[in-house]
Amino acid sequence: MLKYKLSPSILSADFANLARDMALAEQADWMHIDVMDGLFVPNITIGPPVVKCLAKVSPLPMDVHLMIDRPSRYVKNFLDAGANVLTLHVESDTTDNLLEAWAHIRAAGASPAVTLRPGTPLSALAPHLPLVDMVLIMTVEPGFGGQSFMPDSLEKISACRTLLDRVNPTCEIEVDGGITLENAAQVARAGATVIVAGSAVFGAPDVPIRVREFQEIFKEIATGG
Repeated sequence: MLKYKLSPSILSADFANLARDMALAEQADWMHIDVMDGLFVPNITIGPPVVKCLAKVSPLPMDVHLMIDRPSRYVKNFLDAGANVLTLHVESDTTDNLLEAWAHIRAAGASPAVTLRPGTPLSALAPHLPLVDMVLIMTVEPGFGGQSFMPDSLEKISACRTLLDRVNPTCEIEVDGGITLENAAQVARAGATVIVAGSAVFGAPDVPIRVREFQEIFKEIATGG
């Protein structure tokens, strides 16, 4: 049975109480951490020291998305901080640097992942697809939480799944941006196996119940519902 994963995004958590909020969501599968530098995207969040602290207080794998300029410079820092999945943007560095980064991440025992902005064509991923464990499809413009899902992204997710089935069938697709209980099933049926949800999880009145609600959706899809 296909395994779907929920990766709550701490971008929508209370930054003054991150350990508390992460504990509320610890029945999820991964914990999604957005790292922004104010250059690649117009926002600034956190760096390796904070990721290191979060990795100590959560039992979940750290799903770290680097929205930073030339991320190959910082791959070792985030691996040392405890990143289990490390996602780099195809637009953020040279092809040679990214290819070297995938090898470094895998050699460290973590999972390399690649992502792209909504306006970047899937063809930009071609050199990287055989070398990564996951493709992250952004369904909002990266940089800020709380944005609305772009409905035309469903076609891109499906096209990515078709492409991966030819070149890297075991590669997962993660989707991030505007995911709610109402559209999660559509996204999963389009080909995603890892769902990032920020506001939909941490903005819920009861976070543990919201996590279970997402997991019930995944269970239904996995069993043919």
